[in-house]
Amino acid sequence: MLIFKEAAFSMRRRLHSYSFVGHYRGLCSLPDTVLNDDLDTQVLVEGNAWSRTAILNRPSALNALNTSMSARLQKLYQSWENNPDIGFVALKGSDRAFCAGGDIVSLYHMVNRGKMEEAKEFFRVAYTFMYSVSTYLKPHVAILNGITMGGGAGISIPGTFRLATDKTVFATPETLIGFHPDAGASFYLPRLPGHLGEYLGLTGEKLSGEEMVGCGLATHYSHSSRLQSIEEQLRKLVTDDPSVLETTLGKYGEVVYPEKGVLSRIEMIDKCFGHDTVEEIIDAVENEAARTCDDWCTSTLKRLKEVSPLSLKVSLRSIREGRFQTHDQCLAREYRMSLQAITTQISGDFLEGIRARVVEKDLAPKWDPPTVEQVSEDMVEQYFSRLRECEPELDLPTNLREAFI
Repeated sequence: MLIFKEAAFSMRRRLHSYSFVGHYRGLCSLPDTVLNDDLDTQVLVEGNAWSRTAILNRPSALNALNTSMSARLQKLYQSWENNPDIGFVALKGSDRAFCAGGDIVSLYHMVNRGKMEEAKEFFRVAYTFMYSVSTYLKPHVAILNGITMGGGAGISIPGTFRLATDKTVFATPETLIGFHPDAGASFYLPRLPGHLGEYLGLTGEKLSGEEMVGCGLATHYSHSSRLQSIEEQLRKLVTDDPSVLETTLGKYGEVVYPEKGVLSRIEMIDKCFGHDTVEEIIDAVENEAARTCDDWCTSTLKRLKEVSPLSLKVSLRSIREGRFQTHDQCLAREYRMSLQAITTQISGDFLEGIRARVVEKDLAPKWDPPTVEQVSEDMVEQYFSRLRECEPELDLPTNLREAFI
């Protein structure tokens, strides 16, 4: 079992650690009708005797995050952390999603209209809030009932507890839109069993709630029909002790042993995705597909050949570097990478991927370069560098809030 975080709680509590064991709308596609939602209602607050719950409330957009939502969450969490009468914090989504990621359609329009500072702020505010969750001084419970992708994972996985359900669908689908697994994904993906992180990050394939528990992305599981009872029990708690929350979630949750799905393929995943380069990974999957005629190998190969070639190489390096970095270091690097993506100086794959997948929806992106072989080392290297020497780095409060290893 891998240790994801050792949460430092306030002076009233001792240190606790929790185990890290183990079609796409991940960065959500938004119709124009939801781009002007009432900002005051996009994050709701439920107050209880000893806790607060933030509710992501953009159901028509699968609760996709925009800059205003991230800023409001940051402000709320800071005030709750400073309030001695609040023992713990919960986070959930309305309707059929927890959070499908970032509002990439609005980001797409920002960039196309030349509003680059607004686009940078989108990432800066979101990543800062994710760091706050990872270093939060009070227990945090994320209820992942529904779609949980991209930025949705970024605001939940760093927290103390993650409750998955039969309706949970997890993915990091960024390579499908010419991007890279961000929002802290380069921190948690390499800490999954074996090379599962590389597989998920490169292919964007989905996990169920049971599979999330099996690999450690979620800490608890419950059938969605029992959520109301669990939430009622959480509301009644008068505690700031994470062990009490652990007991409550365990008492009303369920023990699951996922025997099918991706976790049954872990040996094959390690065999294929443990190679050093994208070319070697593709060759290994291709060889296994030819040798076994296995549908899983065939579909994996197809996916690797339809996503952005540049994204494959950038994502693999990002995940491999993240294995040896702290959460804040991963976010700072991902910020530089995200700025490179939106400027299109190296490639226009990010905007092209959004256009093809979620704007025009022709599902026929024209990647640049079009093949893995044409992606140069210089292109990959540039993706990890500063946009400009004078460009500010992501300024996280690491001197005030200790980063986790």
